[in-house]
Amino acid sequence: METNKPSQTNLKLSIQVSLDGLSFCILDTKQEEFIFFKKLTFDRQLDPVKILQKIELEYKNEESLQAAVDEITLIFDNPLYTIVPSKLFIEEQASNYLKFNTRILKTDFIAHDEITIARAVCVYIPYANIINYFFDKYGEFEYKHSISVLLENLLKKEKINFPRVYLYNKPGNYDLVVIEEGRLIFCNNFKYETPEDFLYYILFTAEQLNLDPEKFNLQMFGNISEDSALYQLAYTYIKNISLTKHSTKNTFSKTEEKQQAEAEFVLLNSF
Repeated sequence: METNKPSQTNLKLSIQVSLDGLSFCILDTKQEEFIFFKKLTFDRQLDPVKILQKIELEYKNEESLQAAVDEITLIFDNPLYTIVPSKLFIEEQASNYLKFNTRILKTDFIAHDEITIARAVCVYIPYANIINYFFDKYGEFEYKHSISVLLENLLKKEKINFPRVYLYNKPGNYDLVVIEEGRLIFCNNFKYETPEDFLYYILFTAEQLNLDPEKFNLQMFGNISEDSALYQLAYTYIKNISLTKHSTKNTFSKTEEKQQAEAEFVLLNSF
């Protein structure tokens, strides 16, 4: 859905919301340039009410966010989702897909994204109060789950005929995606506290999918570096491992913002 404002500015705004942080990015589509990026990290996980207070404070104090924009995309990054094959999805039964791995309250709003390229649907719980805030501010707009954006972009790039495992790392958790011959084989989110936890879920998934650590290709990206204990431990057990920077065609107007945004694959590819 597009905003109901006339297109005048060539600016698009994308906002990513998680329980432990917020990220804002503005793209000038005419110049193909990111003109604003800001990331906030909370000291602890907050509930949706307090997250909205943080958003309101940013809009009050951040001049760049007060600019007129043509389109807005809101991205929810949380583990409250499940992936359902399109041919099995029934919208009226959306809550039933979630109840096996997510605690659902009667007041929860359940949404879904069609991921056409994956022939799948992402069923998830967004934060209704935050949706209402942006609707009041901008009118109709698009919102998605972060895993939908991730899968859309990975599947567009992936054409090889052998299994490839993608690990998109974030603070304390990661999305693990397995693709083979352009088909989505596996997708899940794992929380970890130690490098050993981090490695365990990779190897456990590989075992369940009959993937040989000596043969499958693992690409890591996001909040991770070759110097990190996470990467070093994984490198010990997995033969074909690489650290990848998935770039976009758009440039940055400020070098320091580019450096800050390098780990934000989903946000930068949501436009």
